[in-house]
Amino acid sequence: MDWDEEYDLLAAGERSFIDRVRNAPDDDDVVTRPADDVSTLSAEGETPLHQLIRHWINERNCLDILPAQEELLVNILDHIRRQSQTVQLLREDASTSEDEHVRIMLAQTEMERVKFIVRSYVRTRHYKIDKYARFITTNAEIQTRLTTGELDHARRYANILDRHLYKCVLQSLPPSQAHLDDSIPFVPSMITQPDKTRPVFVHALRDCPPIRLPDGTALEMRKNHISLVPYYVIEQLVARGEVELV
Repeated sequence: MDWDEEYDLLAAGERSFIDRVRNAPDDDDVVTRPADDVSTLSAEGETPLHQLIRHWINERNCLDILPAQEELLVNILDHIRRQSQTVQLLREDASTSEDEHVRIMLAQTEMERVKFIVRSYVRTRHYKIDKYARFITTNAEIQTRLTTGELDHARRYANILDRHLYKCVLQSLPPSQAHLDDSIPFVPSMITQPDKTRPVFVHALRDCPPIRLPDGTALEMRKNHISLVPYYVIEQLVARGEVELV
């Protein structure tokens, strides 16, 4: 199921995959779980899987690049790797019953679902990194939100893009016009950067302090309140985890 199909389910009022994952009951045969399981609750009462889903949705709906959740991804991928090894051992065991094979199939399906979320999260970040590569190389603050690999990719991509534009266009122009970073009054910047003035839908996870809207009025979002506001207005609330994008 792609993102458009997921959106259609939401628009039709049906339970989406996101809701099914969040509200899925535990398996009856699960008695105990290891401490590093993806179902282990965090201090905020979220499992790592729920955290991943929240960061995934935030990243998809955010106009900027959010801080990378590298540790969370490593823990989840490590758990999937260990589960895959366990499943493979059970599949090769001749004593495994038919009922256990059904459970193995369900476990594999669930692992594929988690892998889909991980891939979608990573692809979303890479799309933004490619789009804002030249801006990333000039902005020290946004660089702190990227992993080492993401930052290296952004620098390589920006360098390749600059060389391509120079060979195709800039070398044929007069020196005064052969630039990619000209700053002209009342003209949009030549370096693509996130437009934080665009509106986003935001859902309050708890009671939030008042925020100042562009027209000067104050908005106080209570828990579960949903608003449509410019991203820069709630940027810090997203960073603190007080709200989520929807």
